[in-house]
Amino acid sequence: MGVRPTLKWLTLVTCLGMFLVLIAGVLVTKTESGRGCGDDWPLCNGKFIPAYTLESIIEYSHRAITGVVGILVLITFIAIYRKFGRRSEPYYYASGALIFTIVQAILGAMAVVWETSSAVMALHFGFSLLALTFTLLIVLTVWRITDTTTRGKSRYVQPFFRKLVWSVTIYTYVVVYIGAYVRHTDSSGGCSGWPLCNGEIIPELSGATGIAFIHRVAAMLVFILVIWITILGSRYNKQLPEISRMSILALILTGMQVLSGAWVTMVIHSENLYVFAGILHTMIISALFAILCYLCIRAWQLRPIG
Repeated sequence: MGVRPTLKWLTLVTCLGMFLVLIAGVLVTKTESGRGCGDDWPLCNGKFIPAYTLESIIEYSHRAITGVVGILVLITFIAIYRKFGRRSEPYYYASGALIFTIVQAILGAMAVVWETSSAVMALHFGFSLLALTFTLLIVLTVWRITDTTTRGKSRYVQPFFRKLVWSVTIYTYVVVYIGAYVRHTDSSGGCSGWPLCNGEIIPELSGATGIAFIHRVAAMLVFILVIWITILGSRYNKQLPEISRMSILALILTGMQVLSGAWVTMVIHSENLYVFAGILHTMIISALFAILCYLCIRAWQLRPIG
């Protein structure tokens, strides 16, 4: 089934746009601009064009980007439906992207109109991450359909590898929520120094220190588990190079995630660097989770039948 270049590039632009939505959301959080438009939505402090304060510009820009990307997601959904129909892999991903884009937009609006808890804001980020993941799944799937080198092959991944990838991906999503909770409760400073926490291997597990330390330990376990995935995935280098490449990419992103997390800790007292480090940290974990989800899909599809 041929795929027009226009559709391929549409999916890519939509995915990149969703990435910008995620980054803009983190910028809102890091600069504490969530109340930059007061409790008005979709207007900003009762105006279509907000006052030129830094907080209102950041918050309103986030809304504008989300609106534009939401339209792109809808256009992509329609295009995927017309090209592949309902009972197709791309359609399922396009549906997921549309649903989670709507859900995260609703949660974002609720967070403006009514003051919400840190847990709800973390949930908002989690749904945004799922929306990004589904848009990336669309891209990788649509582009894979045009790759003739993968057609007609009947090689499979082992059940243990499939279960490991799924388990690690689910666990990583939990760690993402812990990280979002750290950000929304301003607990990043709970552990000063790296890799030790306040100069201790195991600090007092209370308050911000406990939250930050739990996140560190959970993230380190992700790194160890992804190493395991990469070792097993490298065995498919000749038979299923896609699995091997994605496993290696996941390991690279995990290593970058650990280092960026350390950088966040080191620059916490520098306002500008802290914002940039936080955005980079979020970008990397978002890409990592999306890649792991794609590995899950491919490992499931490449299972033995019967």
